[in-house]
Amino acid sequence: MHRHGTRLALALAAAMAVVLVAGGPRLGSAATTPGTATNFTLVGHNSLFDRGMNAAPALFDHYIYIGSRTDGIPQHGVHTGVQIVDIANPANPTVVGQIPIPTELTAGYTSRELRVWPQQKVLMVIYFGCSALIHACASGQDTGEQPLQRINFFDVSGSHGAAPVLTSTYTPSTTPHEMFLWVDPHNPARALMYFTSPNNNKKQLVVTDISGWRTGTFNELTTFSVVPDYTPAQQSSFDVRLHSLSISVDGTRGYLAYLGGGVLVIDTSQVAAGVANPTISPITPVAGRAFWDYEGAHSSVKIPGKPYILTTEEIYGKGTPALGALFGPAFGGCPWGWVRIVDMHDPTHLKVVSQFRIDENQPSFCASVSTTADNFSSYTSHNPTVLPDIAFVTWHSGGLRAIDLTNPVHPVQDGFFVPTPDTLPPGDVHTADPVLEPGSNGTIAWSYPIIHNGLIYYVDIANGLYVVKYTGRHAREVSSIGFLEGNSNLGAAARLAGGA
Repeated sequence: MHRHGTRLALALAAAMAVVLVAGGPRLGSAATTPGTATNFTLVGHNSLFDRGMNAAPALFDHYIYIGSRTDGIPQHGVHTGVQIVDIANPANPTVVGQIPIPTELTAGYTSRELRVWPQQKVLMVIYFGCSALIHACASGQDTGEQPLQRINFFDVSGSHGAAPVLTSTYTPSTTPHEMFLWVDPHNPARALMYFTSPNNNKKQLVVTDISGWRTGTFNELTTFSVVPDYTPAQQSSFDVRLHSLSISVDGTRGYLAYLGGGVLVIDTSQVAAGVANPTISPITPVAGRAFWDYEGAHSSVKIPGKPYILTTEEIYGKGTPALGALFGPAFGGCPWGWVRIVDMHDPTHLKVVSQFRIDENQPSFCASVSTTADNFSSYTSHNPTVLPDIAFVTWHSGGLRAIDLTNPVHPVQDGFFVPTPDTLPPGDVHTADPVLEPGSNGTIAWSYPIIHNGLIYYVDIANGLYVVKYTGRHAREVSSIGFLEGNSNLGAAARLAGGA
């Protein structure tokens, strides 16, 4: 195990005496104290060379591939590509290689989103423009389209797992941001990529058939945007960009997180059925959307087997006036963002029925938070992986959270994991996140958690890859999972959803 992993294991062993009180807000200050955990045990850790700016993971066989939130300019060091980590022994995850950044994308482009289509043994790496202000990139534009965005497809079969081979490249018609991979449950040779493009009002959602990846054949099947359905006043007052989405296992429904536009459900059945020239239509009208404030929804994932959607709301610190002017309500500061549960018994009229916050999301905390922490840290919900009775949510400086969903109307906390950061003292990490680290507690849990053979893998922006075991309520439900992630319909997703 990496030297920091050993230190972390010792710290967590001492912290196991922390006692969980059900219902997140009542946990007390220990809930976000680095080196504390309840109902989680550390299995393995790799700091990824303390490079910092770590991004999304994708898992295949016994390898995890981990991208970067920043670009490949020399000042970021030599470990700027996609890191390849061997997890054959989860207690000792080991970096065995790197996918270099394409030469033409060295400056201003990030490898932030990755997916694996396991039936085809292919890894997808999305390269798109990053910001000089919030991603420490060299010259990334902060607004608008970038012409070199692309998605590279790598063969990871056999010995290529540790040395992926670039097979084809897809240049989408608009800049991607987040992506959901849907593999046809009736045809494992067919897969669709749903990706969001928030800055393109006409193409906020693009669906591409990637089944022909080996021959470089990529068909953009359809696009969708609900922006025209908002009134001019709503468009000017709220951030009506589509940030993220998830798709039902059978492919007939989509669940959209429209930032300040709220949460909506769409009909994607024509796309799933393979209809020629398919269209996507809204099930939830704008008037019936789930909406709470102008800061809005980040991720939207249906709770398997239940008529509810779990949403997260990512809010950064206040930053500087320049950041606030450029990025708007996403830089809102304390009390940051949290989880909301949306009732979709009637998908034409969605409504928020419950919330889950940690201590730092309580208004009372904001009276005591320091100016630095308020401006340059984030105790906010981010990415969820959801089972019928429990969700695992990365919560930036709040670490990894386990939320009991037995009764979605009354979610309670089942556990938390807040590691001892590698990045203390400050400066230990090679490239710090310019807007999340200066005032944070040193941990920034970020990625969609991946459940693999009963263990949970997630990536921390500053501190690398963590492998943990959940031991709280519903632990048996988790231990039975061979594979599950929040941004695809792969693995156990069909079983958990009841085949739907």
